[in-house]
Amino acid sequence: MASIQAPEPTTFPEGFLWGSATSSYQIEGAWNAGGKSESIWDRFSATPGKIEDGTNGRVACNHYELWPADISLMSSLGLQTYRFSLSWPRILPEGRGHINKPGLDFYSRLVDALLEAGIVPSVTLYHWDLPQILQDLGGWPDRMIVAAFAEYADAVTRHLGDRVSMWSTINEPWVVAKVGYQWGVHAPGHTSQREAVRAAHHLLLAHGTAVPIIRANSPRADVGIVLNLAPQHAASTGSDDRRAARFVDGLNNRWFLDPLVGFGYPADISAFYGNDIDVVQPGDMQIIATPLDFLGVNYYSRGVNRAEEQSVPRNVPQTVFPSDETTAMDWEVYPAGLTETLVRLHTHYQFPALYVTENGAAYDDEVSADGRVHDERRVSYYRRHVQAAAQAMALGVPLRGYYVWSLMDNFEWAHGLSKRFGLVYVDFETQERILKDSAIWYRDFIAANSIA
Repeated sequence: MASIQAPEPTTFPEGFLWGSATSSYQIEGAWNAGGKSESIWDRFSATPGKIEDGTNGRVACNHYELWPADISLMSSLGLQTYRFSLSWPRILPEGRGHINKPGLDFYSRLVDALLEAGIVPSVTLYHWDLPQILQDLGGWPDRMIVAAFAEYADAVTRHLGDRVSMWSTINEPWVVAKVGYQWGVHAPGHTSQREAVRAAHHLLLAHGTAVPIIRANSPRADVGIVLNLAPQHAASTGSDDRRAARFVDGLNNRWFLDPLVGFGYPADISAFYGNDIDVVQPGDMQIIATPLDFLGVNYYSRGVNRAEEQSVPRNVPQTVFPSDETTAMDWEVYPAGLTETLVRLHTHYQFPALYVTENGAAYDDEVSADGRVHDERRVSYYRRHVQAAAQAMALGVPLRGYYVWSLMDNFEWAHGLSKRFGLVYVDFETQERILKDSAIWYRDFIAANSIA
């Protein structure tokens, strides 16, 4: 086997955190154990034709039972922090009201074991598995969801706030709103732009409403939100292509970034949405702009935007093309986009601290005859993205940590079990875990680049 070289130790300072990330529905399994109720993903993945390979998250990685071994696995890799999400229907099976003690106790044991292992827990309150009972009442497009989320945040942080030092409110509100309520590809599978716009607003409003609650219950913790961000490039220097890139940037990036820092919703996208944004009430934007301690950045690729073809020939040929190097998700591998994104967040939005909360690649991993998983392309992917993060820090970006997506292969939403992102290979029939070469590389990199 060819040797796996880590990048040379560079500019990562003392206290910089190296970790990995997962989410509750993707790994826990135990979909109806311990008092947990049905989530929108339980319902969606049980609906024929919704999941690419026909699988679901009812067992997934069985982390609900195997979590002690998974923490041992994290320790063996030298992880300094672990980002995971809580299952709302495991904690509040009715969405509001009754607190399910077994559900809270599960996460309490997990947090205690992480701390005992010297691993910093970074907890996300919402990573897409809404209680189905709340969706039946209207879900994220209905304003009632804001109060429900505040109640959930309060229940969790009262119980865990003395031990958790990093809280994220919402993971990727763009995906929740756009992919779940407009495109219909994710749960709950709706196809309404109006619902998507309303959902996006209520996600941001729920975030802003929860921040002071979390700070009151967990006063020593840092609080933030996690956005999926991708730079949008014009396919040429032509004005049509530049307008197209600006528009997509507004839909995907600025619509969520601008209100977090008090800029309000961007005017160009507000005009596009028209009456769909009539959901905004007086005082909402001030709540959304509640100051953050950090922004979490999920980065995977960039967009290259070509305007719609016109009826007359174009006089500006396409000059920017995606690289031929892609992942199993058909996403372009573009490390420079991580540097670009981090620098933009620092210079234009001036968040006090940034974390790369997800960064990773799916490949068609297989166990070789020697019993190992040789994922050289993932090793190359991580090496280059870590270097891109270092370049951003050299330009003054206050980056505080980096989380690999993901710790282990898991249920990859609409793709089911067909896409593998993990550092650790999971045999979903036997639940055997196998360290991939990328896990060994990451272990050695952390050991070489972290300061004790």
